[in-house]
Amino acid sequence: MSNFESVLPNEVPEDAQLIDVREADEFAQWHAKGATNLPLTELQTRYGELDLDRDIYVICLSGGRSARACQWLEMNGIDSINVSNGSAGWRDAGLPIVEGDS
Repeated sequence: MSNFESVLPNEVPEDAQLIDVREADEFAQWHAKGATNLPLTELQTRYGELDLDRDIYVICLSGGRSARACQWLEMNGIDSINVSNGSAGWRDAGLPIVEGDS
């Protein structure tokens, strides 16, 4: 059983390290403002890009892939926080998003 924490989108601090684990084409369509794209499929080879001195919040579309990413990070000794309801919940909560290839 995983021990990683989960929070709702409106509980993510404004200055959080927000990692979006959706594929690049999904991320390019729209994403939470301030998020960095690190696809789940690349996590094992790119996790060194994470700033381990900051809290890591992980987001995807609905919360499934981000939960798997948090589980993998936890198994590798890296604390992270899952954003429940994902970027869809982020958008539905009226939080800022970026649309297009920005």
